[in-house]
Amino acid sequence: MFGVPELHCDPILPAFQGCLRGQHCSRHGFCEPPIRGPVPVNRTEEIPDKNVSSRAPASTESSTAVPTASTDDKPILPYIDSDKVTVLGSNSNGTQGKVSTSKFGPLIRVDGLCGASHDGALCPHDECCSPYGYCGTTLSHCGAGCQSGACKFGKRPDEKTHAPKVRKKKGGEFKVVGESGVPAMHAALMPNGRVVFLDKIEDYTQLKLDSGYYAYSSEYDPKTNEVVPLAYKTNSFCAGGSFMADGRLVVVGGNADLLWIDPTVGNGFKGIRFLQRELDGHSLDGQDWDEPGQQLDSERWYPTLQILPNGHIIVVAGSLTGLDPGEPKNNNPTYEMLNAEGKPYGTSVAMPILVENQPYYMYPFIHLLRDGNLFVFAARSSELFDVRSNKTLKKYPDLVGDYRIYPNTGSSAMLPLTPENNWEPEVIVCGGGSYVDISSPTENTCGRIKPFDEDPKWDVELMPQGRTMVDSQLLPDGSILWINGCNKGAQGFGIAKDPIYDAWIYDPNKPVRERWYEAGTSEVPRLYHSVALLLLDGTVMVTGSNPVEMPVLTPNPDVPALAYVTEFRVEIYTPPYLAGKKGRDRPSKMEVSTKHLKPDGMKFKIHFVTHGHIRNELKVALYYGGFVTHSLHMGSRLLFLEHEGFESGSLGKHEVTVKMPTSGNVVPPGPYQLYVVVDGVPSVGQFVMVDMEEKYKEDPPKKKPSDDVDETIPDNKKGRKWKKGKNSKGSKGGKKKGKKGKATTGEVKQGISNPKLEFAKAQETVTAHYVN
Repeated sequence: MFGVPELHCDPILPAFQGCLRGQHCSRHGFCEPPIRGPVPVNRTEEIPDKNVSSRAPASTESSTAVPTASTDDKPILPYIDSDKVTVLGSNSNGTQGKVSTSKFGPLIRVDGLCGASHDGALCPHDECCSPYGYCGTTLSHCGAGCQSGACKFGKRPDEKTHAPKVRKKKGGEFKVVGESGVPAMHAALMPNGRVVFLDKIEDYTQLKLDSGYYAYSSEYDPKTNEVVPLAYKTNSFCAGGSFMADGRLVVVGGNADLLWIDPTVGNGFKGIRFLQRELDGHSLDGQDWDEPGQQLDSERWYPTLQILPNGHIIVVAGSLTGLDPGEPKNNNPTYEMLNAEGKPYGTSVAMPILVENQPYYMYPFIHLLRDGNLFVFAARSSELFDVRSNKTLKKYPDLVGDYRIYPNTGSSAMLPLTPENNWEPEVIVCGGGSYVDISSPTENTCGRIKPFDEDPKWDVELMPQGRTMVDSQLLPDGSILWINGCNKGAQGFGIAKDPIYDAWIYDPNKPVRERWYEAGTSEVPRLYHSVALLLLDGTVMVTGSNPVEMPVLTPNPDVPALAYVTEFRVEIYTPPYLAGKKGRDRPSKMEVSTKHLKPDGMKFKIHFVTHGHIRNELKVALYYGGFVTHSLHMGSRLLFLEHEGFESGSLGKHEVTVKMPTSGNVVPPGPYQLYVVVDGVPSVGQFVMVDMEEKYKEDPPKKKPSDDVDETIPDNKKGRKWKKGKNSKGSKGGKKKGKKGKATTGEVKQGISNPKLEFAKAQETVTAHYVN
């Protein structure tokens, strides 16, 4: 009777969807009817009506990467006659579909269903099979994630012919050893061998401070499984972190204060926090976070950090407000710099790849390459970015499949670097998901790319199954552990299910389809806000999972949002390389001639003892663990160093001479874990410090760091009113008063809506901030 205006919604953050009960929020941000399955279509005729396209509601096929108009009923590709095929399914009249006389023809359905979830069936007439298993010819079917047919951006590997031959490895084992004290949203292994955990403000943790308020950070000793509380001053909710050149851990960004819960912790959107522990000694153990009062130039929630060869740290992306990322004014698709002392330069500069991929721009994957440039990955896109000149040097092809970063994060790692190929980098990205809902399918492909190839392309292969919120942990033997996460849903509170308990190990040097192994099964679900990190003894600590707004200790299986509780249990995962006799006969008594290494080709000695059967392989592994959160291992890298003097086949004492790389691009400064690996079995590691190259020590910054207001982003002084109401994570916007949490006004920078203009304005200022 009355016209109803089209409702807009937030496809990324469920708390802001704004649809009526029963409606579905498409990835274009429009409220649409609920998904009820494919519409039966008559497919018995030889050439179908060209005006017929989608077999399912447009909302199931939409993508933020294409305009809404692409989901209309106008096909973008002509129908193509196929060879004789086998047709499965029934047409709209319920009669049997045609069956080809071809004995070896592919399976083709007539009901509009296709792909991995339907026995690998193809669509008729070379229609495209969408990521969700529907036939059609729109860009939503033939665009990113297309499974078969006339795909526009490349096809996924065929499930039947390219499925990995997953084998089981003996010896992978999980064991619960302790409790974390606080929910482990963030984690890092400190130079003292202990693990620090950070969380957001909560209304309950296991630890209290002397003030009587709960602790939101803790320090865990893996040797004794004891934990102590640590205090911080600003909310580190969904922050980013990196080790600094001097070994301190810096964690920046976060979210608003929650004064009605804890008046002692302030707004963390611009927060900069430091934690220091000794390489030799324990006098600093248990000391609280240091927050001297400096702030980032702009608010950042979900930023990624990467240390650079000169000790500077680039801080990339984040949300200005924690509100709807579908609105550019809430977003911060920029980067800024900290100097080697952790002081901000006071300038935020637009990064086009982030601007172009909104709202999938937060927590991007970043890897430092051997030429000093950055490999940056957002959504499905990637590029080679030069921080020194503030330029995109090369854009790479989009990776086939669904979204790969927050809020449908898979994980990414740079494969081990070796001197044999001059430290040639290769990046792997696995997993991901489609949209932000508990029903979202997860991505089951991995892409590998060599950024310095003459014509770089993604080599795509299949994982054992789709997985999101998965951690990729480099291991000292050169393999990669994939752990945590689930098979359905996305990152957020109460929007994930079907946890995957298996640990997978990926051997990058094996032939395709023979790279995946199952190696142990946990009993603890690890969903949103879980972590995993390599310890000095070669095991992996696994903890976290807090997929609720505030801690829940008793699960309620009848309520999906409360089906999985806050986890405090800490597990130790023992990889197969330490199982049984291997662990007992591992290399031991490792001694290093110096714990301060330089990236100038310096040589140093390692002494160690071997036991048991020895073949002939020694690797010296140098590992940078970085900062772990939300399936990102920020800055993580593994190098195998050049060495000489190892006598293969001999038992007892060994002395080897090890040579460092000659560039800080390959081995940036900071704390590293050093292992000797004999026949695939690592020793207990030791922390060492890699110094900056001398040229960076001698050349001071060209501009003194400051907290000046950024003038490169227009209208930043105008401010705007905070909206009342909760943000995506339940914290109120703006400054708060008392326990009632009433929102007042606050000043924030405007989002980036004209990246080209602002990018050009910042060219002159940013170059002065980076010391070549």
